[in-house]
Amino acid sequence: MNKLPSTKQKLLNVLKKTQPCTIDGVMLHFSISEVAVRKHLGELERQGFIERRTLKQKIGRPLHEYRLTDKGHSTFPNQYEQLPVELLKDLEAVQGREAVHAVLNRRKEREQAHFDEAFQVDDFDEKIAQVTGIQNEKGYMVEAEQKDEGLYELTHYHCPIIKLAEEYGQVCLNEKEVFTNIFAPGHVEQQSCITKGDGVCKWTIKETKEG
Repeated sequence: MNKLPSTKQKLLNVLKKTQPCTIDGVMLHFSISEVAVRKHLGELERQGFIERRTLKQKIGRPLHEYRLTDKGHSTFPNQYEQLPVELLKDLEAVQGREAVHAVLNRRKEREQAHFDEAFQVDDFDEKIAQVTGIQNEKGYMVEAEQKDEGLYELTHYHCPIIKLAEEYGQVCLNEKEVFTNIFAPGHVEQQSCITKGDGVCKWTIKETKEG
């Protein structure tokens, strides 16, 4: 993400070290006015970096406590992208590549089960809409475009597991298998792939009616 302005970043640093924290606790670290600090806190809350909890007091006005959200924590350096790859490479070194394949297949089975549980309809168009929604919740930035009756193009503008997919091509093959199972007996074809240097991952999905 883009670097936050210095005052907002300092607020996140304070809450990282001391949370939950009241406005009085926050003000111990600032020389600017409380009004200015509250304005920055409000902006961070609206942007989803922090959350506020109201505590009722026996006397006087309610007290507010601030803490970081997951989005706030994610602004700090982490190894979220690289760690899974390193763990799988360690597993491969110790137990061989078949062990990695087994782990990735378990992940595929979980993905398949998640989709199967989510679907409440058999209608092709509605399945496309549901897959698009689920993938967007996972961070894939998907858009579905109907090219013809029973024919859609799904474009993934982002891959949240790009490091893993670049190292292990099975991840992409598993994704195609999941989509194929979802839309069976339809036809699923991958037209482009981010891991191969394309700007997006693009799929064409064609309905094939039984009977």
